Amino acid sequence: MQGTAITVFTIVLTVGIYLISLRICQKIQKPFLTPLLISTTVIILVLVSSGITFEQYKPGKAILTFLLGPATVGLALPLYLNRQLLRKMLLPILLAIVCGSIATVTTAVVLARMSGLDVLLVTSMATKSITAPIAIEISRIIGGDPAIAVAFVVFTGTLGSMIGPSFLSLCKINTPVARGLAMGLAAHGQGTATILREGQLLGAMAGVAMALSAIFVSFIAPFYIPWLL
Repeated sequence: MQGTAITVFTIVLTVGIYLISLRICQKIQKPFLTPLLISTTVIILVLVSSGITFEQYKPGKAILTFLLGPATVGLALPLYLNRQLLRKMLLPILLAIVCGSIATVTTAVVLARMSGLDVLLVTSMATKSITAPIAIEISRIIGGDPAIAVAFVVFTGTLGSMIGPSFLSLCKINTPVARGLAMGLAAHGQGTATILREGQLLGAMAGVAMALSAIFVSFIAPFYIPWLL
């Protein structure tokens, strides 16, 4: 009974804190204030202060994580509504996704190697801009550490969702298609959720970029990343 109560509490806590964080970010629109960052920080503080361990938090987390599946499928709706534009710009979109995917992997590996990081770290962070489930499997294949890979994926998504829209505006990138593709490529799911608030079309393009870049990198990573190393 106690375990059930803790599970219910963690679910209510997570959803409640996120909704409060979302309202705060809507009122105080600052680049470094995102619902994910605020809610994660507050939830960790509450769990630590209340003595709830991560093992006790996991059942509630599993239920919420399960809902990611329907949420991801839900991204197909804005994509369907904008299917005519997608069909019209299919070639430029595919070219952008291929170039962007190669660029994210290449810059991650090259900059990490130039910084003198350990090979294990370099290999693990090479998949930082791919959605977590695929990054885990690719990391295993190329000899990285899945736990480190996930940490870099989460960090990249969080940072991208925080500064991505402002950075694109600073660079005068205002076209909805370009903004959506950039956020989906660089910051995967978190970036997609962030840019979706700007409009349906941007969310659709980000969803396309997130999905297709993950598929493309999963094909080239086992050969391309070892070659870069």
